[in-house]
Amino acid sequence: MVVRALTVTLFGALLMVFIAPARGHAADFAPLDAPGPPLSVPVSELDASLACSGNLAGGTRNPILLVPGTNLDPGPNFSWTYERAFNALAWRYCAVTLPRHGLGDIQISAEYVVHALRKMSASSGRKVDVLGFSQGGMLPRWALRFWPDTRALVGDMVGLAPSNHGTRATDFLCASYCPPSYHQQASTSAFTVALNSRAETFAGIDYTVAYSHSDEIVTPNFDDTGSSALHTGQGAISNVALQDICPLHVADHLAVGTYDPVAYALAIDALTHAGPADPRRIDAAVCTRPFQPGVNPSTFATDYAAYAADIVSAYRTAEYTPEEPPLACYVTASCAAVASGPAPAPAEPARALPATSTLPQTGADAAAPLRGGAVALVVLAVRRAVRSVFRAPSRCS
Repeated sequence: MVVRALTVTLFGALLMVFIAPARGHAADFAPLDAPGPPLSVPVSELDASLACSGNLAGGTRNPILLVPGTNLDPGPNFSWTYERAFNALAWRYCAVTLPRHGLGDIQISAEYVVHALRKMSASSGRKVDVLGFSQGGMLPRWALRFWPDTRALVGDMVGLAPSNHGTRATDFLCASYCPPSYHQQASTSAFTVALNSRAETFAGIDYTVAYSHSDEIVTPNFDDTGSSALHTGQGAISNVALQDICPLHVADHLAVGTYDPVAYALAIDALTHAGPADPRRIDAAVCTRPFQPGVNPSTFATDYAAYAADIVSAYRTAEYTPEEPPLACYVTASCAAVASGPAPAPAEPARALPATSTLPQTGADAAAPLRGGAVALVVLAVRRAVRSVFRAPSRCS
């Protein structure tokens, strides 16, 4: 705990030095009712990306779309947590696999979510509830912002530690080469500004944001003015810190999106009530539980280790670019919707980082050692999580 507190404090102090003014103004971006562009990804690929727990037709509740976080596919993120829990509840769900483990251009990844929402709603005859972790909690909002037809298809939007306003950690760590989606999740990126332009939420959708004060990845999140929280627009919004329910809770970023019982309780509350989650309905007994439903205590150590190993593996084999991908022309309404096509290619070819090497550490790429440090932090997080869970029966009060 002491080491972690010092780490978070040090990161916060360093990141404040690297904060730059956000770029762009609302008027620079497409109107809220601008028609969405045609999807550029082949339908066969979009169909293949969506896996469902069964037939969606004939259900009595909305099916749920699971959207994984950065560096992750649905299996490592949800198969040992939310999918098991939803299976036990007999809830129908689908999970979308994003290209490049969520490390590519988020503008392209959003097309997979657009397709998933349309297909799931058409198959079920109902609205779709969305639950996403980290990038997966933010990314569907790009679909809602720039494909207006999807707004009528969504009931609840639940974000677990979402990067709704980017993260200052990326401002610092991606001063140079990084995977495209890392660049885009910087708090100062053109993508982040475009995402939140004109309105952050939309009428008819209930937005629940579950975040942790001890999140070391999506920062800052000290209160509801931080990175994850939503504020503007006509949607119903509930921004809830896990510590609002369990004051001494210490869930980090990786826990919030997987095994954390408080985040799960908020998600279930949102999905089982009209409107977004209400922390007053959460039973305080959740603070005594080490895991959410669905997690198998006897296999937790190996399940969590596999989860973290997938994050590291995706990071080490990702493609890197010197800056974020350019905004697609539909974002600024600078091209006809019927001719928008795919987002422009990066200004410089992406390159793979071999698992046994590092990027150059001179000139513009001097930040490379910090990215290696990020991988080390993931490994340390695995060890810390396993130790903390099995040393004591409770992780909060």
